[in-house]
Amino acid sequence: MQNRWNQATAERFAAESTLGLRVYSSNLLGQDADLVLHGGGNTSVKGSVQTVFGDSEPVLFVKGSGWDLRIIEAPGFPAVRLKYLLQLGQLPSLSDSEMMRQLRLALLDPGAPTPSVEAILHALIPHKYVDHSHADAVVTISNTPNGEALLKEIYGDDVLILPYIMPGFILARQVAEATRTLDWSSIKGIVLLHHGIFTFHDDPKTSYDNMIELVTRAEAYLQQATAQSPPARADYQTNAADALQLSGLRQAAGKLFGGPILASLDASEAATGFACLENCGELATRGPLTPDHTIHTKAFAAILGDYPLAGLREFKQSYQDYFSAHAGPEHKSLDCMPRYAVWENRGMLYFAANSKRLGIIRDISTHTLATIQRGEALGGWTALPRQDLFEVEYWELEQAKLKTGTARPEFEGKVVLITGAASGIGKACVEEFVARGAVVVALDIAAAFEQSAFNESVLPVLCDVTDGDAINAALLKGVSAFGGIDILVSNAGIFSESQAIESMQDSNWEQSMALNLGSHMKVMRAVLPYLKNGFDPAVVIVASKNVPAPGPGAAAYSAAKAGLTQMARVAALELGASGIRVNTVHPNAVYDTAIWTDVVLASRAAHYGLSVEEYKTANVLKKEVTSADVATAIAVLAGASFSKTTGAQVPIDAGNERVI
Repeated sequence: MQNRWNQATAERFAAESTLGLRVYSSNLLGQDADLVLHGGGNTSVKGSVQTVFGDSEPVLFVKGSGWDLRIIEAPGFPAVRLKYLLQLGQLPSLSDSEMMRQLRLALLDPGAPTPSVEAILHALIPHKYVDHSHADAVVTISNTPNGEALLKEIYGDDVLILPYIMPGFILARQVAEATRTLDWSSIKGIVLLHHGIFTFHDDPKTSYDNMIELVTRAEAYLQQATAQSPPARADYQTNAADALQLSGLRQAAGKLFGGPILASLDASEAATGFACLENCGELATRGPLTPDHTIHTKAFAAILGDYPLAGLREFKQSYQDYFSAHAGPEHKSLDCMPRYAVWENRGMLYFAANSKRLGIIRDISTHTLATIQRGEALGGWTALPRQDLFEVEYWELEQAKLKTGTARPEFEGKVVLITGAASGIGKACVEEFVARGAVVVALDIAAAFEQSAFNESVLPVLCDVTDGDAINAALLKGVSAFGGIDILVSNAGIFSESQAIESMQDSNWEQSMALNLGSHMKVMRAVLPYLKNGFDPAVVIVASKNVPAPGPGAAAYSAAKAGLTQMARVAALELGASGIRVNTVHPNAVYDTAIWTDVVLASRAAHYGLSVEEYKTANVLKKEVTSADVATAIAVLAGASFSKTTGAQVPIDAGNERVI
């Protein structure tokens, strides 16, 4: 475990605010995925604030709900009255809901984030700085039959080891009882079996150093003990048949979830290696790395074989049995969709409502697969009993973390394929659909497109859409990443060089036909099997005002776009029975694209005796049409507002007299 402390950086943080060192060392812990994953772990520092009465109030600054240690800042540490927390810690019992109400009452700022459920425990530890992580190595060792004995061998008297108990108030009481006569200066940390590790000190660097040292000792032990049994690795090449099966799986999983979802196939060497283990199915259903992970991953995986839909049905039944066995009258079953699955001899599958959740599940699963195999090599992977896992998965305080209180964005869980996505209308469509919750497979031939600065919701793929093989390869990447395709925005095109028919060059004509017509057919043909497995599938074709109102010198462009529009009309007729809507937009005079440079605009405006602004707004409404305007219209056409519309042609031109 790397010690990331840098004294110069620490001093800079310390100079920025009174909480600077707490922020700094928390960020260091959060940067290590082997310590903290996606909001896990928590930290605190004891201090004081001045009240409006001028009094000095002792407080605990503790990580607030919704913050991630990797990026937490000073506002993420709400100030909680320390004396109040200590009094709460002396109570014989306290329900979860009442504890959270009391924590809110103990805040000095009622608008601050809700304190961590471990706030009382942090208050009871008599050191200024407290660090808590879910270190993979420590939890791996504890998740073995002799885990407690091994940890005692590793740490000796440096660490207090306590049995697993539910987080929150009862954990705070457990620690309070176990340390009632303890000399705190005699230990460096506390290990909670199956949960994680605490370190503490009055100096932030020492507390952080203790965390790194203790975790490193566990890692060193694991490395030595399991050196002869490294995690399995294997190769597997995902193919088109897998991708099509995946799109069907995604559709079926979405029905279990109750709406569109994303599904991702991980065929990395590590994931495939695990999926090739003879007992991979039994291992993946024993339980997660820590019980906290159940709120993201559920308590066990789905096991999918050569008939993966059958495996999905088996998971549904297993989850219903799990719920029935452990639920009380106060519980209401969550959805029966797995969050991760072993696809035997292929790799791992991840299912989630959106790209953020998909990333969380992928990261947790990746860490879990490696630790399961190390635990097996150490004596056997033994997660907590399912009753304990159920109690955490259905713990009202954990479930509250997943609830936003807002409706899902319009396109959340949907996958959009956009061609010509690097600039102009295509780029605007990428931004528009992502803003509305979708993920996007973005295709373009532009150099270095795949290195574009997109976020986790966009998969940029370099692709020549006139090449059928390149299209199929791009779709394989996109479907493997997100599980399918729901919406196609067929946009790629070029404005052909102006040539009269009499002087038309074959190359000009053929280039326009290949890109402005042929490529759209090839993309649609390739994507249709996935659209048929999609959620509310739709196609939007980007044609041109030149279809209803062509101009001289534009035969190559106008003929191709007219053919494209006719193809879209036929597609609407052919695909309606499959529930796929096909509509067309006819943009005109969209000047914020690469071909309309300032020089070109000035030249064209001068040709008509207009200013550039007059030229841009030379339409009935006297308004400029932008790429964003076109993208908005495309998104609306693809969405629920036009769910009963297919075969339509919509002008986006602010009113063109010739079109009208």
